[in-house]
Amino acid sequence: MTELRNTLRGKTQEDRDLIEMLDPVAETVGYEIVRLRLMGGAEQRRLQIMAERPLQEDGSGGDMNVEDCARLSRAVSEILDAADPITGEYTLEVSSPGIDRPLTRLKDFDDYAGLEARIELDRVAEGRKRFKGELAGIEDDQVGLNIEGEDDVTVYFPFAWIIDAKLVMTDTLMKRGAEQRAARIQSDNDDLSESEED
Repeated sequence: MTELRNTLRGKTQEDRDLIEMLDPVAETVGYEIVRLRLMGGAEQRRLQIMAERPLQEDGSGGDMNVEDCARLSRAVSEILDAADPITGEYTLEVSSPGIDRPLTRLKDFDDYAGLEARIELDRVAEGRKRFKGELAGIEDDQVGLNIEGEDDVTVYFPFAWIIDAKLVMTDTLMKRGAEQRAARIQSDNDDLSESEED
């Protein structure tokens, strides 16, 4: 299952090797790597890491602010400097996945159930490769989708068939994003109040 999960998170073997090295680092400082891409040629390379705070049961988590990105960047840089897995010069970029985020892990399809998504498969299913509809959660290693324009039709695809998936910007998604940010700000304020009392 690790190989399937890492295929969406990293396109190349080099990406997947870096994910394997950096996942534990990210988890140690409280984040999850959503996607990693090492791009460019030998002259100028760019390592892009998209990460987030783990989603909590109350819906909090998810987005990262500038301080979170800097914290993860420092932790990752220490390991990359010590292990030196990337040949030549490169620039490290750490960011949040944003509201209309890519879906790269099986759990993403469950966490964002009820929201609209676009999914592309590596093969033809139901007569096509691209689908749009409301995520219907997961069953075992299958991703459920209520297909747009087809009443009461839920199809399930093996997670291994998915080569690209992304949330679609909708009012519902924007409202959820605003609620998550509000919960995050409240949590940060509560943490600040507690530290001032100490």
